[in-house]
Amino acid sequence: MDNSIKKIGIMTGGGDCPGLNAVIRAVTTTAINKYGLEVVGIKNGYRGLYLGESQLVPLTIDSVEGIIGKGGTILYNSNKDNLFKYPRRNKDGLVKDENGKIIYDDLSDVAVNNLKINGIDALVIVGGDGTLTSGRDYSNKGVKVIGVPKTIDNDLNSTDVTFGFDTAVNRCVDAIECLKTTGEAHHRVMILEVMGRDAGHIALNTAIAAGADVALIPEIRYDIANVVERVKVSLRSAKQFSVVVVAEGAPTPSGAAAVGITTEFAPDGYKYKGVSDAVAKEIETRINGDRDDNGYAISETIMDVEARATVIGHISRGGSPSSADRILCTRYGSYAVDALMNGKNKHMVALKQGELTAVPLNEVIPTSDIHSNFRPVDPNGELVKLARTMGIYVGE
Repeated sequence: MDNSIKKIGIMTGGGDCPGLNAVIRAVTTTAINKYGLEVVGIKNGYRGLYLGESQLVPLTIDSVEGIIGKGGTILYNSNKDNLFKYPRRNKDGLVKDENGKIIYDDLSDVAVNNLKINGIDALVIVGGDGTLTSGRDYSNKGVKVIGVPKTIDNDLNSTDVTFGFDTAVNRCVDAIECLKTTGEAHHRVMILEVMGRDAGHIALNTAIAAGADVALIPEIRYDIANVVERVKVSLRSAKQFSVVVVAEGAPTPSGAAAVGITTEFAPDGYKYKGVSDAVAKEIETRINGDRDDNGYAISETIMDVEARATVIGHISRGGSPSSADRILCTRYGSYAVDALMNGKNKHMVALKQGELTAVPLNEVIPTSDIHSNFRPVDPNGELVKLARTMGIYVGE
């Protein structure tokens, strides 16, 4: 056992996610009850590491009691504070060079020094690929680090599942069930755009769980003509409505890249949003442009097809975590402390074939590319085959 560890810090970074508080609770409870350690929470992610003492809050059994079901994080998050590449600022905002490029500084040593000043011997870092990239870099600077994998996207290859994913899928399935009622009432095509960035795990799982007709994901090309034909089948069936699930990172109907906006501070410099609007418009245009001799697009009861797009967005990553995520978070948080105390610093906890283990951070994030250990949906995998067996169009 590593007897040099007397005080551990825990921070949450990146995007918010259901289950963060459950991890904080499990880390705190295990550290105190099992090892007699002191625990301190670091507020506002890596920004809190930079600011130091003002952002530190003692964590006790009493202070984490009752937070297992609370959404978000009591320590707050930040996804804009990579201290290894921190944008220089002044009173006018971001400082740029003569070519208009933002000037970045490496402030990581300030954070390392703050850990030493405040007697923090080890760090539990809860986050996704971007947050864990900095965690790896801090571990290479001598900080004892254990990572906990968090992302609703479930796209980290070093673990079978990340926490937050189950809750996000449940939230999206609930949304589909609500959309079905208005779809049925008006014989509409209801389209739900879900998060996931470049991975289609949320979209595919949601489509299967909700009994959707179509699932469009980044990993598999689709033909909008085939989408339209599958939608027509549902509109002409006894149910007379259709449900389409679209991943935010899916290409547009024309085959162009995913829709979004460029931003300085997104992990990839780009935020996805809006492909569902393009899909809805194309479905309407194609079906209503091919009427029978009576002017009916589908039937005499569905004269004009209406497609409605809904973006669930941050609703899917907010609110109380599911029971499955609460259990997974508790397992991860408790095991993280065990791993630290058994010398597994420079690691991330992971779930492999149902068993907890620790994976070296240099394997989790092996290169400077934060997506270097990215796990997409397998186009030939069991879930894609299952979806097609269930009558869901999944592209190609």
